[in-house]
Amino acid sequence: MTIGEQVYWLAILSMVVACISWTVTQEEIFREWREICNDKSKTCGNIFQRKFFYVFTCEYCFSHWVTLVVVILTGFRLLIDDWRGYILAFFLIPWIANQWMSLYRRLRVDIKHENLKAEVVEHEKKEKEKAEKEKAAEA
Repeated sequence: MTIGEQVYWLAILSMVVACISWTVTQEEIFREWREICNDKSKTCGNIFQRKFFYVFTCEYCFSHWVTLVVVILTGFRLLIDDWRGYILAFFLIPWIANQWMSLYRRLRVDIKHENLKAEVVEHEKKEKEKAEKEKAAEA
């Protein structure tokens, strides 16, 4: 692959890793399973069991395991066409995936902030209308 093709695949694969990692570790659809894993990561007696369950609660940790599967399934190598290319891909894909997830988290915070501001404005508008109706009723 040319460098341009590698960069293209690096971007796409990191987005795939970010999407899967974010969904499993953050979204509502996996909440119950994540809560079970969170509890087990704190209560299991064996350190290996605790660490195993912790992986499913941390998007950074989970992204490395998703990357491992993605690299195996795609055979993607970065810069070097032997085992070293797999190593480079294994470390770079989750790093970029975590940049995507940070950007997404920031975007969601901004959206939630804007929605909250809109709710406050709407509430103030309703209160003002209510006060005006009460004034009109008194007059």
